[in-house]
Amino acid sequence: MSVVDVKIIRQFAYANWRSFGNTGQYEQIDALMTFAVDPNAKQNGRIVDLEYAPRDAEGRVRFTADFSIVKPVDPERGSKRLLIELPNRGRRRVVDTFNRTDADPAASAAPGDGFLFERGLTVASIGWQWDVYQDDILMGLEAPIADLSALANPGQNIVEIRPNIEAKTWLLADRIHRPLRAADIEQTDAELHIRDYEDGEGSIIPRDQWQFAQETSDGIEPSDEHVYLASGFLPGKYYQIIYTSKDAPVAGAGLIALRDATSFLKYDSEQLLPGLGALDTAIAYGVSQTGRMLRHFMYDGLNEDEQNRKVFEGLLPHVAGARRGAFNHRYAQPSNQSYPSFGHLPPFADIELDDPISNLSEGLLSKLTELNAVPKVMYTNSSSEYWRGDCSLMHTDPHGKVDVELGPESRMYHFAGTQHGPGSLPQTHEEGAEGALALYPTNVVDYSPLLRAALVNLEEWIAEGKEPPANAFAQIDHETAATRGDVLEKFKSLPDQVVIDPEKLWVMRQTDLGDGADIGVGTYPPIEGENYACLVSAVDADGNEIAGVRLPDLTKPVATHTGWTPRHPSTAAPDQIVAMQGFSNWFPVTAEERKAIEDPRPAIAERYESRDQYVQLVRQDAEALASAGYVLEQDVGLVTQNAVDRYDAAVANGE
Repeated sequence: MSVVDVKIIRQFAYANWRSFGNTGQYEQIDALMTFAVDPNAKQNGRIVDLEYAPRDAEGRVRFTADFSIVKPVDPERGSKRLLIELPNRGRRRVVDTFNRTDADPAASAAPGDGFLFERGLTVASIGWQWDVYQDDILMGLEAPIADLSALANPGQNIVEIRPNIEAKTWLLADRIHRPLRAADIEQTDAELHIRDYEDGEGSIIPRDQWQFAQETSDGIEPSDEHVYLASGFLPGKYYQIIYTSKDAPVAGAGLIALRDATSFLKYDSEQLLPGLGALDTAIAYGVSQTGRMLRHFMYDGLNEDEQNRKVFEGLLPHVAGARRGAFNHRYAQPSNQSYPSFGHLPPFADIELDDPISNLSEGLLSKLTELNAVPKVMYTNSSSEYWRGDCSLMHTDPHGKVDVELGPESRMYHFAGTQHGPGSLPQTHEEGAEGALALYPTNVVDYSPLLRAALVNLEEWIAEGKEPPANAFAQIDHETAATRGDVLEKFKSLPDQVVIDPEKLWVMRQTDLGDGADIGVGTYPPIEGENYACLVSAVDADGNEIAGVRLPDLTKPVATHTGWTPRHPSTAAPDQIVAMQGFSNWFPVTAEERKAIEDPRPAIAERYESRDQYVQLVRQDAEALASAGYVLEQDVGLVTQNAVDRYDAAVANGE
């Protein structure tokens, strides 16, 4: 086995020995896990630059990762099922999400309503991201460093800069992570590019107008971790700096950590982590960034360990869309999400598909199919993944002309009318990624009950062979799919509605990363070509989506709910989208109010006789969702109350 040491840092009673149903009490163990992997094993053959990593006396590559597990004290009372998460940018979120704690990331998540633990699940988290600054809360991985000194041309790195406030100094990193340092701060072939919007035409800022440096109280000081632009990085613009890096972490070690930590827990834990008990099922959960990593895991065919054993029975990539990410190439910075690089390459669909844009014929699951190691996969997405330009490619052809089947072991559910993260009340103006601010208050639709049902359906599909509910997303054949431009046109009739420029929306393009792309070495900037199609759900007269799994918030609406929203003018570029956010626009309460503001949407009082009637109507819709399997019976009351809370908020908003 490749896990050679588990150094326990702390072991303690979880939730003060609270007892969870038939499972009883849980304990938490936090540890440092050491891996020693064979760089020559066929299962590791796709890990970029592993061959250049230092080796121990046995010829193996060593690295460490943070590890945490919450397990039943008496494993025989548990379900013998493992749910393992990839922390999103170091943050453990799986317990908070499924147990509905509504809490910030912590070193030990609050138990919430106990959903996961009442089900007897063992829940683990493995650090995987090399550039996370590790602490008690943030989990990361100390990746092996590739020695590229013997290579004549090790290639260049690229960092994207997306300011929302004006600044002259920027860290050479995606997000606030460890930077990839400049090999030479005087390098003359480094380039700083600027675009007006995500996919606009770029230009190069002259080299004498910027430097590898930072602004300090003592003036401008040289720095191999920063870039300094004298004229300032402007909000609403997009910058990319291309340079030679002195650092070459083997980012793909994070993929190995996920695979081998899980394999260890299933097959080999007794010696190094006694008392865990038998685990017969492993499900991986990833959200957003880490959902895209699960897609990368599948694409690279990694669901088999060095002993030829299948690792995962199920995967739950949540709000990942159709993309992969910066998880397994030279100089990869895993938090990068929008710049066209390796994560933007096809395939996007599960099955092998002729792609006339890339001239490739491959499926996301092709390598796993060859290995006979395909897990059952439950894809769940919000509307935001469609609006950012990629999600429809999971189930349409590249030109958006015909529907495409998912893999036979896959299901996909679009949570209609939702934004990237579950909505909540009260409605607020939350900052988005990298400090982006939206014009409108956020979307309030809470899709967490749908996600809980997806997990249970995946468990039962694996354990009992019970078929999960039918796929639910926009389809060309059903005339429920539309272009983003067509949908935006419908919003122009709403009073004082600001819409984004459809020409400035994110798109997926043909991306040529150069001759070294096949071995994970990119040439930047890439050569971009033809656009891939992007389709979203069509909308009804209220502006609400008609395709996907529709909660009562959409079937008995009191607002228009979207997966897109414009930028606030204070952060510049108000005609551009704020990634991952949507908005909820309440209906007028009375007919008089509606007529006064010339709102074409019928008022709440015109739709529903009373609050009591509304409660009955949404409960009926919640029960229908439960009958179809999209909501758990235990969550019918929760779904009903969520809708009623939105009703009350809408009425209060109009008073």
